[in-house]
Amino acid sequence: MALPIALIAQLSLRNIVRHRRRNLMLLVAIAVAVFTVLIINTLIRGMQADMQELVVSNLNGHFKVHAPGYRDDPSIERGFKLAVDWAPANPSAIEGWAARVRIPAVILSERETRGVQFVGIDPAQESISFLGTAEIDGSLLSSADDRRLLIGKEMAAQLETRVGRRLVIMTQGADGLNREAGFRIVGTYDTDGTTIEKQFVFTGRNALQKMVGAHVVTEVSVRVDDDGAHRTIGEGLAAFFADLEVKTWQQLEPLTASFVLFADSAIFIYYFIVMTALIFGLVNTLVTSVMERVRELGMLRAVGMRPGTVVAQVVFESTFIMMIGVALGLAAGWLVFQALPTDIDMTSWVEGADKFGIPNIVRLRLQIGDIVLVTFLSILFGVLASLYPARKAVSISPVEAMRR
Repeated sequence: MALPIALIAQLSLRNIVRHRRRNLMLLVAIAVAVFTVLIINTLIRGMQADMQELVVSNLNGHFKVHAPGYRDDPSIERGFKLAVDWAPANPSAIEGWAARVRIPAVILSERETRGVQFVGIDPAQESISFLGTAEIDGSLLSSADDRRLLIGKEMAAQLETRVGRRLVIMTQGADGLNREAGFRIVGTYDTDGTTIEKQFVFTGRNALQKMVGAHVVTEVSVRVDDDGAHRTIGEGLAAFFADLEVKTWQQLEPLTASFVLFADSAIFIYYFIVMTALIFGLVNTLVTSVMERVRELGMLRAVGMRPGTVVAQVVFESTFIMMIGVALGLAAGWLVFQALPTDIDMTSWVEGADKFGIPNIVRLRLQIGDIVLVTFLSILFGVLASLYPARKAVSISPVEAMRR
């Protein structure tokens, strides 16, 4: 006897309602697990996005162009000429780009000496880097011709100097001879990590070119706005700069790229651990339900119910329990996510983390893809968990069941 799907579903729902207490406990467990996974996902996704943003804004961009060998020997001799009117193709997918001169140098104050990365910039192009969001004490450079210095807050503290004071910078010119010049501090910048503040010192790009005697740039960074255009833009840059190296941020920072990829794996690992524990509870509940209904299932088999119908009933019951639990967990997670602030200040929990470049602000991010994935995998696990109880139900002989 083959029963309609609607009738099988109705019988499954009645079995769930019949054992309210036991199934309610299982529903709560599923909802709590899904809720926890969803909230942890928002935290991991936020940290993942923050790591990528930190690397991209750290003067890298999504793509960077430089001369072959520059990363091994970052000198002005490995610079290249860039047309004044050059701009990347497909501008609608480009958030911005910046051409810079970046060379090693030594900075001297009245009391201290430090090694730094001396960077010549056009401030109008630096909205794509951390300078676009950094807190500035004093003012930003006015133009590419500005012959003043913008230094990090931590660097200013180490050099025991401040805005308005003068510093001396020594570097190597294009002729291989040392160049030395005095600069006045126009401002200090404050970022999430003190490492950046101790590393970069900025001046106008044209001013630095005059100092080293070479009208070239050492790098071009391109920041992409449209994720789907990454490949096209990368191929276009590689074709245009055929004699130069075009690197993605993943190639420039492979360690961070590995951490970003690991975040995806961490989400799956955490989810599988939680759901594996739940499956045991679901299987136990379904087996108990089947054993309590041995006589009932035997009678149904005796009057002609097919084994496939019995299996479908147990699978439907498992799927319904999982669907209801997932719906409750997703609803709770969504409400909590809406109630929480998008940016969570972790300063009191991670005091001193800025010394290692770790942001104090954690940004929660909820992706629709994660919700779909959790829903799909949960229902899939619910179906798989029902296979053993279903097999147990089918293996019951009608004659044996009637004797109980």
